[in-house]
Amino acid sequence: MIDRIVAWAVDKRWLVLLLTLIAAIIGAGALWRLPIDAVPDITNNQVQVNVLAPALSPELIEKQVAFPIETALSGIKGLKSTRSLSRNGFVQVTAIFSDSTDIYFARQQVQERLSQAQEDLPTGARPELGPIATGLGEVYIWTLRYAERGHDGHRPGEPGLQPDGSYITPEGDRLATEADKATYLHTVQDWIVAPQVKSVEGVAGIDSLGGFEKEYLVVPDVQRLAGLRLSLADLAEALERNNVATGGGTVNRNGEGLAVRADARIRSLAELRGTVIATRENTPITLGQVADVRLGQGIRWARDRRMAAKWSPAPRSCGSARIAEPSPPEWMPS
Repeated sequence: MIDRIVAWAVDKRWLVLLLTLIAAIIGAGALWRLPIDAVPDITNNQVQVNVLAPALSPELIEKQVAFPIETALSGIKGLKSTRSLSRNGFVQVTAIFSDSTDIYFARQQVQERLSQAQEDLPTGARPELGPIATGLGEVYIWTLRYAERGHDGHRPGEPGLQPDGSYITPEGDRLATEADKATYLHTVQDWIVAPQVKSVEGVAGIDSLGGFEKEYLVVPDVQRLAGLRLSLADLAEALERNNVATGGGTVNRNGEGLAVRADARIRSLAELRGTVIATRENTPITLGQVADVRLGQGIRWARDRRMAAKWSPAPRSCGSARIAEPSPPEWMPS
């Protein structure tokens, strides 16, 4: 058998050389377009769905959230399997597709199925698709912390670090406790740093870790509420009614259209304390008279607590950028 092959190759030497040249050209073209990485990402083709439901335990979130989502995703073209990871108040469902399935087609199909399954989920559970990236796509990690800049010569009372260890923000708020400082760093990460990093080409998503999410806390005085014949439901309803913004059309004056709007959105603690929640004998009752209103911190998830413990004792906030998966080459099946 080998003798006949060798004899045929010698007899058809020009044809063999031509086929070898064609194979070399094809190989060189494939090598030129082959994505090369120091750590090759061999993760399968997948779409992740993240759902937050703070009121549910791992067992309940598995039954009421993960199972309906996995059932809704079944039958999608190219879907190979699904798996879920349930934690207290959080579940992540991963749908694994075949390598030949286009990732954008898969995400579109998953989003359509999630819209159909939304009505079967508990109140407040809203599924969101994860970024087009994998665990190996995390390319950059940074931290935010308080430090005095060498050229910054502000005086006590001006924005910046103070001699007593507190920090005054550009908005004029004084941060005295470690929790308040960590909350402000988390706010800077979410509203200043993350939007700018997202604008970088190739970045698929930003993860913000550590710190606290800023919240306005309303701690009602039950005895005062009872004395004014108000319930907690009345208090919550009054806050919702007083924190809205709506439009009222336009008014034409001398050919000029003036927009009419009612902007009652609460912007500060002072405005929140002055919110009128009821009237008694034509006397307005404000929120500050029946409750203690202050800045607070949101509940941390397990991952945020681990990051906070890692970077203690100084308050810090951590962020990480994920790079998007490259599009499949044109010569690959899609």
